[in-house]
Amino acid sequence: MKELLIRYQAATLAAFQQQRSGETRLGETLQFADATLPLTDALRLAKAAGVRYVLLGIPEDIGPRANFGNGGADLGFQAFLKRFINLQANDFIDGRQILLLGEIKLQDLQQQSVALQSQDVEQLATLRSLCSQIDDRATPVLRAIFDAGLIPLVIGGGHNNALPLLKALAQSSGSQVNAVNLDPHCDFRLQEGRHSGNGFSYASALGYLNRYFVLGLHELKNSATALAQLQDAGAAYCSYQDLYLHQRCTFDEAVAEAIRFVDQQQTPVGIELDTDSISLMPVSAFTNCGVSVREAERYVYQLAKLPQSRYLHLAEAAPAQHPAGLAAGMSEAGQVLTALVLAFIQARNQ
Repeated sequence: MKELLIRYQAATLAAFQQQRSGETRLGETLQFADATLPLTDALRLAKAAGVRYVLLGIPEDIGPRANFGNGGADLGFQAFLKRFINLQANDFIDGRQILLLGEIKLQDLQQQSVALQSQDVEQLATLRSLCSQIDDRATPVLRAIFDAGLIPLVIGGGHNNALPLLKALAQSSGSQVNAVNLDPHCDFRLQEGRHSGNGFSYASALGYLNRYFVLGLHELKNSATALAQLQDAGAAYCSYQDLYLHQRCTFDEAVAEAIRFVDQQQTPVGIELDTDSISLMPVSAFTNCGVSVREAERYVYQLAKLPQSRYLHLAEAAPAQHPAGLAAGMSEAGQVLTALVLAFIQARNQ
């Protein structure tokens, strides 16, 4: 499995880690997998040492581009790390519970995709084939994390990576799984080759996904075909319009509805968040009409309190898409992604 994963060590953080006399930063307290051991053994050892959460990056933008979207999601994990590791280490968070595993090895696929254009039929097919290869690389790494009884916090890349997460969790648990997704798009497009818009439709068709709830779905950003497939799959949603235009419910009430829909005793639950649901976030599909960062944090926090919540997936952050440029995008994306990860950890540690 070594060829599928770039394992991080403390030295990996040196370029990003800030130092200040008299202070300890979170990055100095994180745990790292033993590089001399097979991954399954290293994860078991980390679990025995008190680790609960595993940070994993998926640095790719192939999925969004294969869905006719913008690139840049390959930098989401790097933006997160620069912010996260420089938080203060104090009594509010225990870095010894967090394993910084590394990133799925995707540089070769990214390089093959650089010149490909989605407007060209043959090149689009190649992008979608590369996206399928990402599935193949991510799934066994995620399966190993789940099998070790650890909780993956997956950051970066497109929402195509929901499929390997749902597949790995279903295989590890031996049952179908449920998911809630904060997203203006239901990502239930046709199974036309893999991309960021059909992770959940593939997961449903392949038998991995059972109950699925979309929070904040935009009524006019989803095709009639996708909505029909969503209905046929028995999924549910609360639309952006219901929340903010018709005001048929509050955001907290909508989150509670989502929890009721997926809360089935011991059925594992995945927490999905497409960051293009957040207003003004630098993402693959920028929007002015979304939820606030505070609401997104609240969503993660409430779902994470479910005992059967088994992962957090933060997709589509694309720092280069910030109107003020890459540096501003790295800073803003990193700050928001960090806040969402903290919301998850603090909910679980209550």
